[in-house]
Amino acid sequence: MKKSISFLFFVIIVNLAVVGQQDPQFTNNMHFKLGVNPGYAGSENAISGIILNRYQWAGIEGAPVTTLFSVEAAIDVFGAPSGVGFTVMNDQLGFEKNVSVDFAYAFKTEIKPGTLGIGLSLGFFNKTINGEWYAPEGEYWNTSDPLLTEGEVSQLAFDIGLGLYLKANNYYLGASVTHLNQAAIEFSDLASTYLSRHYYLSGGYNIKLPDPLFELRPSFLFKSDAASWQMDLNANIVYDERLWGGLSYRYQDAISLLLGAELNNGLIFGYSFDLVTSAIGRYGYGSHEFFISYAINLEKNRTRKYKSIRFL
Repeated sequence: MKKSISFLFFVIIVNLAVVGQQDPQFTNNMHFKLGVNPGYAGSENAISGIILNRYQWAGIEGAPVTTLFSVEAAIDVFGAPSGVGFTVMNDQLGFEKNVSVDFAYAFKTEIKPGTLGIGLSLGFFNKTINGEWYAPEGEYWNTSDPLLTEGEVSQLAFDIGLGLYLKANNYYLGASVTHLNQAAIEFSDLASTYLSRHYYLSGGYNIKLPDPLFELRPSFLFKSDAASWQMDLNANIVYDERLWGGLSYRYQDAISLLLGAELNNGLIFGYSFDLVTSAIGRYGYGSHEFFISYAINLEKNRTRKYKSIRFL
């Protein structure tokens, strides 16, 4: 099964005219905005970090597994309000392993609706392929196909992203693009691919409910590589800024349960489960996502924890 999935992924990504969405997806996208939008860096006036693990289609050998660590902070650069961020991501799917390291900078300016972050990310993207090719019994295959790499191959590419992030008292809006330079990745003269440019739109709103301890926080994330698109629609009910639960719908892909809590020591834990509604869901596979985060409010004493990482 693993080799079959690996071969399928290889056919999709190597030397094709159309390259599908390459960025990993996250159900808890409202908690991890820096990964797709460098303009978010420093928007919370805090030092904050997150560790996230995603297990997509758990139970299928070779299915995507993504791990990331990210930290961002608000700083002043030559007296100008700014933000910086750093993200390391490891994405494993079948025979393919992608590792990215990104540094983000955002210049922040006050405009009438709120605070606008104008961000730039620079980094490196390393793609490694280590496939095991074989000819099924009873069939004739060309095992010397020059498109099939022998052993492990790895290539490094320079990566650029841009983003705008507007934060107001009760809402946020974001627009960004990743892999702006569409860097080429060539394993040989005949086997190559490239980082397809991805576009993102995001937004969210905080709605106070009649009981002041409760808030409704709807949000969305739209993403496209100009060949296909996907939309996540999310809604969380938050109690006392410490407990939340909600639902997410990814168009034609999954319905998700969202859960999370902030502990007394300031650590925040979150979990989501995706019930897959696409064709692969017929085989009973779902996706799991876990994250832990922490922040320190820079507007207060640095030794105090930042009370609740807001969705905004």
